[in-house]
Amino acid sequence: MTSTRSRSPLREEEELRLPRPPGVLRRFWARHPVIADVLITLICLALSLLPAAPFDRTAEGPLALAFAVVAPIAIIAACVSLMWRRIAPLVPFVAAGSVEVLLLFADQPTGTPLTLVTCYSLAVYRSSRVAWIGFGIMVAAIVAVAAPLVLTGATSMQIGLNTGLTVLIFGLIGTLIGVNVGGRKRYIAAVIDRSRQLLVERDQQAQLAAASERARIAREMHDIVSHSLTVIVALSEGAAATSDRDQAAAASTAAATTARAALTEMRAMLGVLRDAEATAPLAPAAPVDPRETVAIAQRAGFPVTLTESGTAALSPAVAHAVGRIVQEGVTNAMRHAPSASSIAARIIHAPGSVVVEIVNDGASGAVGTAGFGLRGLAERAAHVQGTVVSEPAAGGRWMLRAELPVDQTPDPVEPTAEEPS
Repeated sequence: MTSTRSRSPLREEEELRLPRPPGVLRRFWARHPVIADVLITLICLALSLLPAAPFDRTAEGPLALAFAVVAPIAIIAACVSLMWRRIAPLVPFVAAGSVEVLLLFADQPTGTPLTLVTCYSLAVYRSSRVAWIGFGIMVAAIVAVAAPLVLTGATSMQIGLNTGLTVLIFGLIGTLIGVNVGGRKRYIAAVIDRSRQLLVERDQQAQLAAASERARIAREMHDIVSHSLTVIVALSEGAAATSDRDQAAAASTAAATTARAALTEMRAMLGVLRDAEATAPLAPAAPVDPRETVAIAQRAGFPVTLTESGTAALSPAVAHAVGRIVQEGVTNAMRHAPSASSIAARIIHAPGSVVVEIVNDGASGAVGTAGFGLRGLAERAAHVQGTVVSEPAAGGRWMLRAELPVDQTPDPVEPTAEEPS
């Protein structure tokens, strides 16, 4: 509601100003190209046949008689060919050149506007390069035909100069105007095409961002819910199985504490989905502390130990990945190896990398790939350019091992939990 009221004059000046739409006549011709072509054909036909009317049809000689008959027919055919100037501009261009060559044999100077229209059409509906080449060829052809005719006396100097200048001037004007109009037309078409491509790319980027965010939320929800519910189930079963009221109360209290912590973490993570005016915290959950994960599992009665060797400053993305990998590895061991006598978690800080290992001696069988846990770990490790392997180890044990580089920046395509997008 306040965005419209708060718009300042400076903001309005900075907005994109679209060009004024074309007038009524231009819109009419654009919507009715056939009518425009018919009018152009009729105008050219009138301006071409009227100068040819005084031709001497009583002149003696077969050449003069043939010219008096052929010239009007050629002019009419060239004018009619203008109807195809949009789809095949070379056809009327060649016809116009043929008419100009034919007019060299007239008994008096004359000319037609066909060169003007056809050169313009060639530049607009083909290309500027083709228009200039065609114009040059037409001028050269007229000169090549007119020069021998003038030198041999077959035609007069006046007729040769008139035809040559007509082709030169009309062709140059038509080509210049056509290059300008055609260049602008092709530029606008390219801009419109690029705008459409940008719209498609924008929609694709939005879909990719939405998919990435959905995957991130699903991964975080799985890590939070899976680990917390596994611990709560273990504590609840322990409380129900024991006859000691104090141990049962302690287990129930630990289950409630775990549930509250999971609820708080979930609220903090989902806070990024709310709008800016919401009262929920917008900051996502902080990196999971591996020691807290191990302590919760120990309170649930599982033989979990944590060993950390070396020290290194980890980026928030890598620290978050390390915490989640330890959490998921311990949770999997608690769920799939409840009879394990040892669940050992190790964090090894090596030069340039950090290695996370979770080994238990109670799991067996093939590697599972249907669940979301290992898939989420693989995505999380790939996000920081690391690798994850889950496979049987020597001595009947099962090992989850992840190696993450500490000097690499996260993949910019997918936002981390600390850097929401």
